[in-house]
Amino acid sequence: MGLARRTKRLWTDDEKRSICFQTTAPGVSVAQVARRYAVNANLIFKWLRDPRYAPDPASAPSPSEEARFLPVEIVAETRSAPAAPAAENHIEIELAGGHRMRINGSYDPEALARLIRGLTV
Repeated sequence: MGLARRTKRLWTDDEKRSICFQTTAPGVSVAQVARRYAVNANLIFKWLRDPRYAPDPASAPSPSEEARFLPVEIVAETRSAPAAPAAENHIEIELAGGHRMRINGSYDPEALARLIRGLTV
């Protein structure tokens, strides 16, 4: 039985800054951001100590612009009968790689647009 080869992910300076900035959102922990990007939280803490990547408090977004995590469910694609028409307050978005994002109930359109831009970058 062979060992799986691990490849080292190389993050650009802009990606590091973006990841570090996300840790400043109210109620968001470094561990949550680390899981989102499949990176060790200790690496993010290391980046946060580096002045090149540490978020600038002066550039923090206003409360209406701050980053927010939205609940997302990733479901396996099925090849069964076509889906029924979307119900009211229901959005389904198919992303690259065959993943789908479903939003039920009320939502903030601007926050949703920022989330989609973040996932497709």
